[in-house]
Amino acid sequence: MPKVKLLIVDDSAFMRKAIENMVKKDPEIVIVGTAKNGIEAVEQVKTLRPDVITLDIEMPRMDGLTALQKIMAENPLPVIMVSSLTTEGAEATLKALDLGAVDFIPKDKSFASFGVMKIEDQLIAKVKGFGAKKMFFRRPSLARPSMPSSTITKPTTPPRPAPKITSKKKLVIIGTSTGGPQSLQKVIPLLPGDLGVPILVVQHMPPNFTKSLAQRLNSLSKLTVLEAQGKEKLEPNHVYIAKGGTHMKIKKMGPHFYTEVGTEPSNTLHIPSVDVTAASVAETIGRDALGVIMTGMGSDGMKGLQLLKLKGGSVIAQDEESCIVYGMPRAVVEAGFNDEVVPLTEIYQRIVAYCR
Repeated sequence: MPKVKLLIVDDSAFMRKAIENMVKKDPEIVIVGTAKNGIEAVEQVKTLRPDVITLDIEMPRMDGLTALQKIMAENPLPVIMVSSLTTEGAEATLKALDLGAVDFIPKDKSFASFGVMKIEDQLIAKVKGFGAKKMFFRRPSLARPSMPSSTITKPTTPPRPAPKITSKKKLVIIGTSTGGPQSLQKVIPLLPGDLGVPILVVQHMPPNFTKSLAQRLNSLSKLTVLEAQGKEKLEPNHVYIAKGGTHMKIKKMGPHFYTEVGTEPSNTLHIPSVDVTAASVAETIGRDALGVIMTGMGSDGMKGLQLLKLKGGSVIAQDEESCIVYGMPRAVVEAGFNDEVVPLTEIYQRIVAYCR
């Protein structure tokens, strides 16, 4: 197997060295160069032809967002943003994902100590995943910048015939990871404001990022979108996004269902975890729930959606062609727990079909 060629871009010499020390432990990755600002990055992409870039956001001379726009316009390739865990960092990261970045790795003051070890395996997996499987990388046709909801137009693709739907669904759970923020913008804003059911969304992200994502989607959507804090009564036409760093479950009290957040189980690869939320939905809602699994690396969601399917619920998987990374949907499809495989542009139509 050819080695994955990585370009590291950061204005901090310490950060460049920290990332280099992490990835060089894997013999399948070779660092072809480093750059300390966006101008150098744009030029080195042309000359070094890397397979993957890690790109800082705040840099002198040319910041990461400006460099990203130029790279995606001239030599598009997988770009992983190196992002601050602040609210401002979260907002800038979401903009980067809109512009075509495929993923991000968080950094904060702890990066110099335990933070490095915490993200090392994650970073290596992402670099290798995007670099070695280039066929999974999609140019940013799915990652257009955000726009007001009044300007969002629905795709003209006629809806495909629905599989037999034995009962109208009373709740929808959507699970996604890499590529999820921009893909969710192709689903949630297109759903009607009178859909009639609540939606739970699990997106792998740190805390400030999920709050910014909820605010972004709320500004674009007819539905009310919020970050779940726990103890919210599940209301129709509301979207509840799992808060980064906590799992989201649902609990029945009397005739109503409420959100429940916490850090247990703590041994999951991701917090929040699609598996945890889907399992909770399977136990409480069962056959009256619809599960949707979208773009993402790994297999989170497969076990939880299996439980949902065994309880009589329905499952939709995003197709390979429209995924930025065909990992989580692939795991569900290969295990045989899905009812449908549909492209991203049709997912909102299918949700409406199951719920109305």
